[in-house]
Amino acid sequence: MGPVVAELIKIRRSLAWVVVVALPLLAVLTGTVTTVASGRPLEDGWPTLWLRTVVFHGLLPQTVALSVLASLVWRVEHRPGNRNALRCSGVGSRATVVGKLTVLALLAAAMQLVLVGATVACGTLVFGLPGPPPARFALVSAVVVVACLPVLAVQSALSMLWPSFAAPVAAATAGAVVGVGLLLTGVAPLVAAVPHALLGRATQLGTGVFADDGTIGTGTVLGIAGAALVATALLVEVSAWLLDRR
Repeated sequence: MGPVVAELIKIRRSLAWVVVVALPLLAVLTGTVTTVASGRPLEDGWPTLWLRTVVFHGLLPQTVALSVLASLVWRVEHRPGNRNALRCSGVGSRATVVGKLTVLALLAAAMQLVLVGATVACGTLVFGLPGPPPARFALVSAVVVVACLPVLAVQSALSMLWPSFAAPVAAATAGAVVGVGLLLTGVAPLVAAVPHALLGRATQLGTGVFADDGTIGTGTVLGIAGAALVATALLVEVSAWLLDRR
């Protein structure tokens, strides 16, 4: 737990917490404003609101937010002398990579909680939707957090290699655009192979958009989670190997 605690201390006063709160709220605000401006009610209640907030957030804003978080977590290591201090701390490369990825995963989970909480508050207070949202949304949110892991691993590796703050964010934006294109093609193997596309696929579970059939099957959930975990494990090993050789 040492590397994780150290990373939490490093970010306790960073802008990461602003990203965790502000970007999900912005996504919900955008979905709310566009719905109100259209003058049309939410045709299917909670599922329609979910589609306009959580799914919209997962197509591009979420990937950009994750890349910003990764850049913030690694930014301190690019300051003069800090990289040498990190490598002389006695913590192995794999432990360093896993520690940063664990903190990023915690931030991603917190961001998902803010997004879902804001969506529920908006549906209840603004649109007066009856009752709580469907319980399946909790499962989808858990799958989304798992699907964030390979995206975080990719962006963490890029932020580790590139001192530039903006370059990894630009790469994430391009990855998100490619991911949307792959989702439109509906080719499952390609979607599973590209982390940014896999995250978008996870956010669409049970919505019936793009390649989703509108159901949340066990096979689909396990497929997304399994692909995400395998990709994350591979990316951690690659990142540790690269850190050893820098």
